[in-house]
This record gives sequence, C-alpha cells and structure tokens, in this order.
Amino acid sequence: MQIDWEKTPLVPVVVQDADTKDVLMLAYMNREALQKSLETGYAHYYSRSRESLWKKGETSGNTQKIVEIYLDCDSDAILLQVKQKGAACHTGRKSCFFKSLTENAITSDRIQDPKDLYGEQIVDHLYHTILERKGEKPENSWTATLFAKGENTILKKVAEEAAEFCFAVKDKDKEQIVYECADLVYHTLVALALRDVSPTLIKKELERRTGISGIEEKRSRKE
Repeated sequence: MQIDWEKTPLVPVVVQDADTKDVLMLAYMNREALQKSLETGYAHYYSRSRESLWKKGETSGNTQKIVEIYLDCDSDAILLQVKQKGAACHTGRKSCFFKSLTENAITSDRIQDPKDLYGEQIVDHLYHTILERKGEKPENSWTATLFAKGENTILKKVAEEAAEFCFAVKDKDKEQIVYECADLVYHTLVALALRDVSPTLIKKELERRTGISGIEEKRSRKE
C-alpha cells in the first residue's frame, strides 16, 4: 500500500474528527508532508497557495493529533482521523464545511475569534477575510463589491491608493501616511486575492532578497 508520488505529487486529504466523525477540512499532502505527519504524529500539509509545507496549528495552536491514516482504494487520496484542538477552519469554525448550498445559508457558528488563530499576523488574517468575501453578495461588504465589479475596478483602486500614499509622503504628514498606507495594503491584498496569490509568497520573496544571493541577483538583473 504505497502512493505513487511520481504520478500524484499531491494527494487530497479528507480530515475527520476521530470521535464525532465530522468532516473538518480538505487539505493536500506531498511526500514530505506525509512523512512529517507519520514521524511526529501531528498533521502536516502542503499549501498550494503558499507553496510550502506547514504544520496544522503552528500559528494558532489548533493542532491535529493523528489517530489513524487511511488510503483509498486507488492509493491516491487520504482519510485522516484526528483529535482536533480548537477550530479546524481559519474562520474560527469547527469545520470548514459550513456553507449550505441547498439552504443558501451559513450552518454553524464560530467557536473561536478568527483573530486568535493568527496572533500578530494581521496580514494573513486580513487576506483570509478578503478571500471569504469573494463569493458574497456585493451589498454585504466593500470587499465583495470590489470583487463583483471586477479586475479593472480593483486595479484602479490600487493605483489610486498608491498615488494618495505618495502624496501623503510628499506632504510629510505621518498620520496620513499611515492611513493611506493601510488603504494601499488592503487594496493590494484584494488584488492578490483576485489571483489567489498568498501574501506568504511575497514574504518569501522578501526573505530571499534579504540574502546576499538575492541582492546580487537583483543587481545582475539591473545590469
């Protein structure tokens, strides 16, 4: 019973509460994530948006202690039974599956404040909140309105906020600089969400640039 990683480098993982049998979430594992999960006894996944390995609960503390791992009949999907600590969903709900299509309604309440799941990582919290607004009705929020109006409106707002930020810097108005920068960051995150680009990838690029090799590479590109 083995996974053909060459054929399927990422396998879907259905995560189930070992006690209640509730389906908590859907994630993906590559070979390394499965190996880490087996070695530590705690669920590790591969994030397609962040393009990196991550341990469930590494930021929030809401870990998943593994009880059992099952392969499906074709050995290309995993059922993970876990002891879930806290909320499984980044929205603060027990399960990620809380949107009923048949009832067109939210079927469960939050058991945690989403802010508690991210600690000081406000950018990650804001980005995931923006992603939630993608499919909502425009009248529900400004973010949903931006998505409903589409690419041109979102990009126009990014350009407008960038200009206003520049004017604030030029005017040497610190309070306005902070205010306009926050507007620019928010609208930039909306543009990233439009293309499903996680801000973690931006962080990784910035980390790469802080190294000597990154600086030299940037110089060579300019030359």
